[in-house]
Amino acid sequence: MKENKIIKGNNKSKIMKSYAGVLLFITLFIGVVTLFPERKEIIVNESVKYFIEMLLIIPAVMLSIGLFSVWVSKEQTSKYLGKESGLKGAAISIIIGSLPTGPLYMAFPIASSLLKKGASMLNIVVFLGACACLKIPQGIVELKFMGLEFMILRWSFSIILIILMGYIIERVIDVKKETLPQI
Repeated sequence: MKENKIIKGNNKSKIMKSYAGVLLFITLFIGVVTLFPERKEIIVNESVKYFIEMLLIIPAVMLSIGLFSVWVSKEQTSKYLGKESGLKGAAISIIIGSLPTGPLYMAFPIASSLLKKGASMLNIVVFLGACACLKIPQGIVELKFMGLEFMILRWSFSIILIILMGYIIERVIDVKKETLPQI
């Protein structure tokens, strides 16, 4: 009988932890609106705009993750993006990360799914770095306004630094797949 109470207690704790971010956001939102009442309209309008944007993007991301979970096996993910994949895995991560055109926050659930399927931390960091600063549409605009030489230099330095950052983070952080939140 006591075991059931312990399990229920753990579930309540997990539920509270999952809502902690939302509660923190609401508290910060109320605090900022209270501190800057003259900006209340702008703050509310921008918050609503981003909330609607997330409502439009999140279902597509979840659908993509669901399809990825079904179509790509753990063995394939480990083979091409796992610890033994080396620079080939980093190159695949750069290609995958440079394709999406949406906001960066859509990459985090995908990264979590890749990590759970056996991708190395190096390749997760490279994927997220590519999503952040190596998007192909961004590169096209960069080429038009900044020129080919600038674009090539920035992309080259970005790739080198992203891979270096991935190696460092992989050495420092040991992520246990069991501790990752469920999507």
